Amino acid sequence: MSTPTKTAIVTGAARGIGAGVARRLAADGMAVAVIDLDEVACKPVVEQIQAAGGRAIAVGADVADEAAVTGAVERVVAELGAPTVLVNNAGVIRDNLLFRMTTDDWDTVMNVHLRGAFLMTRAVQKYMTEAKFGRIVNLSSTSALGNRGQANYAAAKAGVQGFTKTLAFELGKFGVTANAIAPGFIETEMTAATAARVGIPFEDFKAGAAKEIPVARTGVPEDIAHAVSFFASEGAGFVSGQVLYVAGGPKA
Repeated sequence: MSTPTKTAIVTGAARGIGAGVARRLAADGMAVAVIDLDEVACKPVVEQIQAAGGRAIAVGADVADEAAVTGAVERVVAELGAPTVLVNNAGVIRDNLLFRMTTDDWDTVMNVHLRGAFLMTRAVQKYMTEAKFGRIVNLSSTSALGNRGQANYAAAKAGVQGFTKTLAFELGKFGVTANAIAPGFIETEMTAATAARVGIPFEDFKAGAAKEIPVARTGVPEDIAHAVSFFASEGAGFVSGQVLYVAGGPKA
C-alpha cells in the first residue's frame, strides 16, 4: 500500500533558498505550495516542479498579514490537501547601523520573520496535530549570533531559534517536530544585492567570503534544501528543537 502524498508549504519560495527547498521537497515526493508575496513570481518554480513530474501550486500571500495567511492555508488544503510540512523561509533585510535604522526597518524585518513564522505555524499546526505527524523547519541565520549592521535581522533570527525550541516542547507529543536551519553565506539574489549595495562585484564578494569558510566555497540553495529534506523526512522524528548551522564549517 502506498503512503499518501504529503503536502508541504514553503514560504518565500519564489526565488533563492525557498525555491531550492520547494524543488527538493517536490523531488522527495511531496505536493508543494509555493508561497510568496507575488503569486506570479512563484509560477516559474511551480512550472519547474511540474515539468519534473511533481505537484505544486503558486499562492500569493503576505505572511505577516493574518487574514492573508488564513486564506492561503485554506487554499492549500482545498487544492493540495492538509499540509503537514511547513518551511518558514520568508525573509527580508533592511540593514543599517543602529543609529541609522528606522522604526520601519525594525518592524518590517520583525513582521516578516517572526510574526510571519508565528502566523503560518499557528495556521498549519492543527492539520499536523490531527494527522499525528508534522515537520516544521524554520530558517534562522548565522547572523543570529550577531552581525554588524543587522540589529533587526540578528534579533529576528535569534527569535526564530527560541520560537523553534518552544514549538518542539509544545508539539512533540503530537508527532510534530520543529527544527531550525541557520545558513551561512548562500549565493542568492539577497546576497547579490548586498554585494551591489557595498559596491563589490558579486564574484569578488563570493571569493572574499569563501576565504573565511573552511570548505573553501560559498553555499548554494541546494545545500540548505538538503538539510530541510532531512528534517522533513519520516526518519527525522527523533530530532526536534535543534538549530543546524549550514555554513561550511564549525564556526558560524
